[in-house]
Amino acid sequence: MERHTIAVLVNDCPGVLTRVANLFGQRGCNIDSITVGSSEEAGLSRMIITTSGDDHQINQLMKQLRKLIDIISVTNLSKDPFVSRELALIKVNATPSQLVELKSIVEPFRATIVDVGPASLIIQVTGDTEKIDALLVLLQSYGILELTRTGSMAMARSAVSAPVHA
Repeated sequence: MERHTIAVLVNDCPGVLTRVANLFGQRGCNIDSITVGSSEEAGLSRMIITTSGDDHQINQLMKQLRKLIDIISVTNLSKDPFVSRELALIKVNATPSQLVELKSIVEPFRATIVDVGPASLIIQVTGDTEKIDALLVLLQSYGILELTRTGSMAMARSAVSAPVHA
């Protein structure tokens, strides 16, 4: 099964998220991640949903999404080049004496240590799913006390723009 990233533009009103989530459940699809936030237009929100399935399943799911009340548009971003990022906060079991060692681990990932306590620290990292997963593997030996991730945020690439490395 392929992983798909679907963008859904919706009216910003109560119940829309519930209807979308229920549809996925009724169709037997699992939502791997979902992020919802304001869009470029007042009164509209954008949902970015990652899920797995074959092309037929995803096409059927998208047709059903389009029929729901308050859905403006549905786009399978996976069909064309797109940019995807997540944010993760990772609380690691560590003492201040391990700070330099941990900085050398997180630096190549462009991650930052945002809080240091007597027995733990919190690391912030932004990037694609694979980058965050790779950092988590390296931090396992320290003991991950808590982890929170945003889920994927994604946007289709412009047809004529060149990629910018940040």
